[in-house]
Amino acid sequence: MMRTKASIGLSLLLSLCGCKVGPNYKRPALDVPGQYRGTAPDLPQQPAGGPFGEMQWAAVYQDEALQALLKEALTNNYDIRIAASRIMQAQASLGVTRANQFPTVGAVGSIQNVQSQPLFTGSPWIDTLGLQMNYVVDFWGQYRRATEAARAVLLSTQYAKNVVQITLISQVATAYFTLRQYDSQLKISEQTVIADKELLRLNTINFKGGEYSLSDVDQALLLVQQAEAQVISLNQLIPQTENALSILLGRNPGPITRGLELIEQPHLPDVPVGLPSTLLERRPDVRESEETLVAANANVGVAKAAFFPQISLTGTFGASSTALTSFLQGPATFWTVGAQLAQPLYQGGRITSGYHLAWAQRDQAELQYKQTVLQAFGDVANSLVGYTQSRQFRMKIEAQTATYKESARLANVRFTGGYASFLEVLIVQQQYFTSQLQLAQAWDTEMQNYVQLYQALGGGWQP
Repeated sequence: MMRTKASIGLSLLLSLCGCKVGPNYKRPALDVPGQYRGTAPDLPQQPAGGPFGEMQWAAVYQDEALQALLKEALTNNYDIRIAASRIMQAQASLGVTRANQFPTVGAVGSIQNVQSQPLFTGSPWIDTLGLQMNYVVDFWGQYRRATEAARAVLLSTQYAKNVVQITLISQVATAYFTLRQYDSQLKISEQTVIADKELLRLNTINFKGGEYSLSDVDQALLLVQQAEAQVISLNQLIPQTENALSILLGRNPGPITRGLELIEQPHLPDVPVGLPSTLLERRPDVRESEETLVAANANVGVAKAAFFPQISLTGTFGASSTALTSFLQGPATFWTVGAQLAQPLYQGGRITSGYHLAWAQRDQAELQYKQTVLQAFGDVANSLVGYTQSRQFRMKIEAQTATYKESARLANVRFTGGYASFLEVLIVQQQYFTSQLQLAQAWDTEMQNYVQLYQALGGGWQP
């Protein structure tokens, strides 16, 4: 028994002290820019309050109604729940893979009827009960590399859940801001319908009194019809957007609670983006891609270990007796210890091909990682220029709308005083109405770029 324990201890020691064949992971060299393209030259990249992407989403989206929607989505959204289920699967898979590093122990028992006449004169039944251990010495690190790969896969699924989370936050915020845009446009359109109907009523009265022509009435009617058509279109878009937002929340289609108006949404005029090098740790899709590379790198070691001999140990301890009452007594006990060395000699190129396959998959994972990093830098650069330019565009549309408003007022004064035709009023009123709708859309575009920039910087989760 002491010799058996010594053999098992030596085998475990060999497994722990053995080498791990295959390459150890090292992050590939990357060409990281010194700053993002589109960064304002006078804006500090590392502000005292921290970069934009490290802010909590509740600090970025301060509308309480939107915060409630985001909390509901992060709890009930099916993509989030599916991602959590994948993490549980990866955890279980890691446990299965890691178990290969340890011995397996099982109980064995048998009852045999022995007939040997005339030599055998005792009981014809022999009862056997014992414990059997099997252990494959992981001298080359095959199982340790496989565990390393499984652990990387688990981390990859956890980062994948974070990708789902920041994407969901972005989708909910974008849909909410679009909904508020439609609300603003509907309000503008309904107010315009009321104003244009009043103008149509006055033109009709003056036409009947012989002061205006029939064309003045028809042109006023065109204004009413234009605004009414916009109301109909928005009454379609609003419930459809509410339905889409409800699905993101994990609930049946229905109405959505509103909060602040679109123009009241708090947002930073200048966004501190931080250094590009931090994006490698901040973006969960980059981290997910890197863990996929780590797993592929470890699988090269698994494939390489297949070239080397496999050492397996077996041991059995038990007892046999012709009577149940005599188990574990004296010479009835027995034990066996065995070792086996298996070296693959010829398998038709299967092992070599598997090794080449593992390297090819590892090289592909490295290329995909570098591509993901490059795409991340591109996302931030595009979002920066998008937010900056959309903000400037919104300001121009604001000024344009104010100009059209004043022009429409003066046109009405000129028409009422008989110094202009109603055609002038028609043209300016149409331009003013269109500019109001464009301004609401410009606000939405600015907020959407704000959301995209937060997402591009990896905001919405904590590393």
